[in-house]
Amino acid sequence: MKTLNEMKCTFPARSENESFARTMVCAFAAQLDPTVEELADLRTAVSEAVTNSIVHAYRGISGGSIAVTVRLLPDSVIYVRIADKGCGIADIEKAMEPLYSSAPAEERAGLGFTVMESFTDKLQVSSKVGIGTTVIMRKKMRHGREYDCH
Repeated sequence: MKTLNEMKCTFPARSENESFARTMVCAFAAQLDPTVEELADLRTAVSEAVTNSIVHAYRGISGGSIAVTVRLLPDSVIYVRIADKGCGIADIEKAMEPLYSSAPAEERAGLGFTVMESFTDKLQVSSKVGIGTTVIMRKKMRHGREYDCH
């Protein structure tokens, strides 16, 4: 699919950077003039994906990073790719089950992937143990203006 515009950013996997990531993605999406509700949905999905990387991928490890790629695709679709080089997920299907958490002792709700799926139109998760995890989300901004690519 043709990319009309793109932004990439890599930052340390620190909880302080979660708000930066969601703000950055929403600022990029603003070129479509989305509704407040559409931005809130995107912001929530990005927040969950980045938080999952920070909390689960780099548990007990310092120095990890998160790479975010945001693309504007035709038909006002925002593509967001969030990747880490952390521990990976052994069983993606299990990890995506509502209420499942790899850190139950930390009182995690286990709803990260469920929330991402609820607030986007398409969610893809790929992972390799010891290599890392990539989350790709797509969301069509239905109420915004069409991007002028001429």
